[in-house]
Parts: sequence; C-alpha cells; structure tokens
Amino acid sequence: MSSKDSNSLNNFKIPDYILVPESSKTESIEAGKDPDSAPKCPVLVFINSRSGGQLGGELLKTYTTLLNDKQVFDLGENTPDKALHSIYSRLENLKLQGDQFAIKIMERLRLIVAGGDGTAGWLLGVVCDLKLSHPPPIATVPLGTGNNLPFAFGWGKRNPGTDQNSVEQFLDQVMKAKEMTIDNWHIVMRMRAPKQGSCDPIPPLELPHSLHKFHRVSAGDELSVEGHHTFRGGFWNYFSMGMDAQVSYAFHSERKMNPEKFKNQLVNQSTYAKLGCTQGWFMASLFHPADRNIAQLAKVKVIRRRGQWEDLPIPPYIRSIVCLNLPSFSGGLNPWGTPNQKKLEQRDLTPPFVDDGLIEVVGFRDAWHGLVLLAPKGHGTRLAQAHRIRFEFHKGTADHTFMRIDGEPWKQPLPVDDDTVVVEISHHGQVNMLATENCRSQSVNDPSTPRHADGEEDDSDEDDHSAAEEFRKFGAADTFRIPDDVDISHLS
Repeated sequence: MSSKDSNSLNNFKIPDYILVPESSKTESIEAGKDPDSAPKCPVLVFINSRSGGQLGGELLKTYTTLLNDKQVFDLGENTPDKALHSIYSRLENLKLQGDQFAIKIMERLRLIVAGGDGTAGWLLGVVCDLKLSHPPPIATVPLGTGNNLPFAFGWGKRNPGTDQNSVEQFLDQVMKAKEMTIDNWHIVMRMRAPKQGSCDPIPPLELPHSLHKFHRVSAGDELSVEGHHTFRGGFWNYFSMGMDAQVSYAFHSERKMNPEKFKNQLVNQSTYAKLGCTQGWFMASLFHPADRNIAQLAKVKVIRRRGQWEDLPIPPYIRSIVCLNLPSFSGGLNPWGTPNQKKLEQRDLTPPFVDDGLIEVVGFRDAWHGLVLLAPKGHGTRLAQAHRIRFEFHKGTADHTFMRIDGEPWKQPLPVDDDTVVVEISHHGQVNMLATENCRSQSVNDPSTPRHADGEEDDSDEDDHSAAEEFRKFGAADTFRIPDDVDISHLS
C-alpha cells in the first residue's frame, strides 16, 4: 500500500458518528444510506504508549495521523473495556435503528493492540468477557521484550517501524490476515486466611495493563470460600513457576528501580540473560537447594482428555515448570517441540494446537536445559498435555516461590500454617486472533495443519491429560456495563 494513496486508508477509517455518541445525526443518516461505502477493514487501535521505550508514543502519533484519532486509544489514558463499551453500545443502538453502514462496521471490525504480551492479553481478556455477537479478531504489534503472542501468529517479535510507510504496510497485513481461534485459560488460587503474615500475591511493580494477574474475588463471588482467600485470573500464552519466573521477577524489579536503563529491546534482552547468570539459573544444581525443585515444592495433578484427576510425577531435577498454550516462550522458542509419530502413539500426545482445549506442560532443569530449544529439534521435558492442572503447595518446603503469567512475574508466599495453597488451571473458552502467512501456531480446525512429524528423538519421560469445560470470566471487563436503552439480547 503506497503512502501516497490516501484513498486506501479509507479501508480502515471509522467515521465520527460511529465513535462519538453525540456526533451529528445528519452524518449518521447520510452514512447509513450507503452501506456499500463502509470500510473494508475498519479497525480500532489500542497502544501502550509506555511500551518499547519511545516506540509506543511514536506509534501512537502515526496512527492518529493516518486514521481518525477517535479510533486510536492510548492505554495509558483509556482502558479497553470502557472504549469497547462505548463503541459497541453505539453500534447496537444504530443496528436497532436499521443503520446498515453501522452493521457492516460491526461485522468487519478488527482490533490492533500494540504493547507487550501483558497488554495484548488484557485486550484479549476484555473481548473474551464481553461475549459479543460479532467478537472482533485481534492483531498484535510486538512492543515488548518477549513478544510471544505476536510471534506465535506471524507478526514478528522485533519492535516495528513507527513511520507512516511501516504502519500502512502493517494495516495492509491486517486486512489480508486470516482468523484463527485461540484457547484461553482460567486460573484460581485458594488458600486459608493465615493466622499471621500474608499470602497475597505480591507484584514487583504496578502493572496497570495486567488485569489477568491474580486479584482477590469478592465475598459474593461463586469461587469465594469462607475462611479462605481466593484469587482468580487468566492467561493466553503461559503460566510458569520456579526458576524462570525468579529470573523474570529480578528483571522486572530491576527495570522498576532503573527505568532509564530499559529503553532498548536488545539491551533489555541482554540484561535478562545476565540476570539469568547472577540468579544461578545456569548453575542451578550448585546455587539452588533441592527444596526449590518443583517436586519438593508442590504436588501436581492433571486431568487428561479422557480421564479423572491423577497424580503427575515430576522428575526430581525439574526446577521450572511451564504450562504452555502457544508455541512461543522466552522470545519465540518452542519448549514442546514436535514429537514424532511413534511418541504420539505411545503417549497419546498431539501437536501443540492452540485451539484444542489442551495445555502443554513442560519442565526444565536449568538454563542449559532451556538452551536445547535453540537446536532445530530441541525441546524441554514433556510432562503432559492437560485439560486441567492443579498445584498443591504444603507447609515445610519453602516460604515462597516465584510465578509468572504471560511474562509478568510475582513472588508468591507459601503456607506458614498447616494448610495448602492450591493453584488450579482450567480451560476457559476461546477468542479470535488474526494470523499472517508466517503464523507458527497450529489449529486443530485447519486441514492444512500437519498432524505429526517424523524422525525426532524424544529425551523425556512423561505423561498426558484432560476433562470437563469450565467457563468463567477473566474479570478483565468488570467495568463493562450495557446502557439501559440497549437490548442486551443483541449482545449475547
């Protein structure tokens, strides 16, 4: 798409009367008379202006220059639930009035989110919660450090250009992109209210875009249990626990204390690697006692595709465990790999589809083990594929551990009384993503997706899992409210 062809931008622009409730009624009537003039690919753009050093702010300026500035939102000033609330309420009202132009906008609408994986996950959670009749698919712009979400769907993992030509090329990709569903996962943590101290999750820094991080449920929530603290959240890419989350926690804490040192993606990645060394991740057997091993910290149970809860044996050397939804971790690596046909049959495994209701559970000994992912057929220790997984932490092993959701870590206190902290992950539902021709993710619904690969050796001794569905909200759209004058049946 040439930057000289301003008419091509009309494929993406949304007029004011759709975006602003108090806009001109004349404009609404005129546009409604000509549904054929509706844009082919109307977009709403959400940008974390604080991501990618200065790039987020520059990208925001370019999009607001090229498009209607009212269809571009700075997530530092506008939350996506409030923005989508306003726009979808407006669209529903216009639909009830028979506005065919607005109906075309709703049917064709696509979302763009620019930021880190936490920012992208926030928007995905909001869209998932809203249960819209035409949920818009989402394209992700890599502005973070890991950028696993955009990489998994073909949008790359390096920060993009922010100039006009680069943005126009990206918009062109959005218009040509195919839709692909993706699983999302609900996570619940429950613990008895301690007699002393606190078991609350402790974030290392303020993360206003991380609404999928654990938050305590209210007393009236269906998950609430008297005498217990219950937290809920969700994730799209992965949940991890152990040493990898500890290194991530150190990185985020360092960035909070010295933000001026983290303006460049390459520098960020280099700092991350150095922290892996200083934290002992490369010499885990020497610097970390055995009580840090996952098998000592927690009992793990799973439900496979066809079964009930069962114990999942964890090898004693595993110091980090990853529950992986996408084939992208630590900046694009694939810990699960591709088991050969023999392994698939022996262990009832499948390729890592992103929409099959199963999550891949992978273990690591240390950072050296993680480096095998750089090899063409490298992978971690495949522990299971599960529809549900539960971690049970008991008193006596350690007073805390580290956990991470989609790149955002925290230090989690463990029981101080004779009690158990339980973390349970279950399948939640799906949302639509946009994928380019370079998409790495595999869909169980795509006939062109390969079902197995030949010739790979497997170095793991592991297991598999699954069961019933559980649909709950992430809580990302808790502020979403439908106005009284809109028929709610049109939004379900």
